[in-house]
Amino acid sequence: MEEKKVSKKLIIIGIAAAVVIISGAVIAFLFMHKKKDDYRLLKIYEFSGEGIVERKEVGSITPYSNMVLESGDKVTLTNGSLTILADDDKYIYLDEGTVIELVASGTKKDSRTKIELENGGITCDVQNKLSDESTYEINTPNASMSIRGTIIYVFYDPNDEKGKTRAVTFEGVMDSVLIYEDGSREVTVVPVPAGQEVIITRNTETTYYFQKPKPIDYNSLPERILRIIQKKNDTGRDTSISNPEIEVILNGPYTVTFEYNKTVFATQSVKKGEKAVRPTLNPAASGDWNYNFNEPVTKDITVEWK
Repeated sequence: MEEKKVSKKLIIIGIAAAVVIISGAVIAFLFMHKKKDDYRLLKIYEFSGEGIVERKEVGSITPYSNMVLESGDKVTLTNGSLTILADDDKYIYLDEGTVIELVASGTKKDSRTKIELENGGITCDVQNKLSDESTYEINTPNASMSIRGTIIYVFYDPNDEKGKTRAVTFEGVMDSVLIYEDGSREVTVVPVPAGQEVIITRNTETTYYFQKPKPIDYNSLPERILRIIQKKNDTGRDTSISNPEIEVILNGPYTVTFEYNKTVFATQSVKKGEKAVRPTLNPAASGDWNYNFNEPVTKDITVEWK
């Protein structure tokens, strides 16, 4: 009788132990699976030059390639180049002199990425369209730009009156919203489609669109930005400007158009860095071309007779 009781107890203990082991395995599996889903990559993908990463409760850190970043880090690129990678498919390229703060939360399935641009410019490439639960936002003191899967360039100059934001879309659509001095946001969203840009500024009274969506002025973009777009085109991306068009902007030849009374009088094709030549003939007995012929040509220009 005693043997049966002992045997019964051993069976119960064995079953209980098995349940504990199985439960532990299930919990471990779920934990590992959840951890994998929750993991968000945020790191410095490439870096060369001078810069700094400021981390709360840690202080200043010298950046390096493959450095893991944390939400709340403030990144400054003094000179050189720096690229940040988030979630394997979101690239952030910093201009020289740029200062940003990164805020990242959520999982890969419901990622929330916010970039506070304090100074300078960034090119953002979100290669895969975000899920409905995810957000990607770039903020300056006077504007907010959100994207779901596109290539954009945002530049903020705090020294331009009360600050000027330039937002450019190379692929997809970017939504822009005004931010007022008290921190409140305009309800109306202004979409900026591929090939368009906006300029937002602020005066003593309000924040406003200094320039509403209009075609991109590619000639005024930094060469580094155009080189980035070239590389994106090489991977098969459909951006708003082709590589041959970029090459003409960067290297020429450029067209110098001479106009008299709004009519084309003559044209010249000039290589990058070379100078236009004064036309042999003049369109009128008096007047002169309103141009300094000692300046190297760096883009297409129109010269008028005055």
